[in-house]
Amino acid sequence: QVQPVESGGGLVQPGGSLRLSCVPNRRPFSISTMGWYRQAPGKQRELVATYSSDGRITYASSVKGRFTIGTDNAQYSGYLQMNSLQAEDTAVYYCLLNFGSWGQGTQVTVSS
Repeated sequence: QVQPVESGGGLVQPGGSLRLSCVPNRRPFSISTMGWYRQAPGKQRELVATYSSDGRITYASSVKGRFTIGTDNAQYSGYLQMNSLQAEDTAVYYCLLNFGSWGQGTQVTVSS
């Protein structure tokens, strides 16, 4: 199973932006489906956004209008562009590619 490597997290002030990347651990690879999830301390992992190569994209209501999911490099890798970040967005973010394995995640902390 493909295992993603997430990166791009960090500490950002409220209202700031981050772009998370999701790169598969093998080549060649083409994204058919991608899901971004997040898990805050003491909470269950929740679905943030989904992408399908047939054009279907969904967002959790809490991030709609602020986050954008997409692919790069001819659908080899994926990203999650996060704008207008809020303290409630603080979590470890994970991506899942083509229903493969979980990666290690990348920490996003929104704090002043």
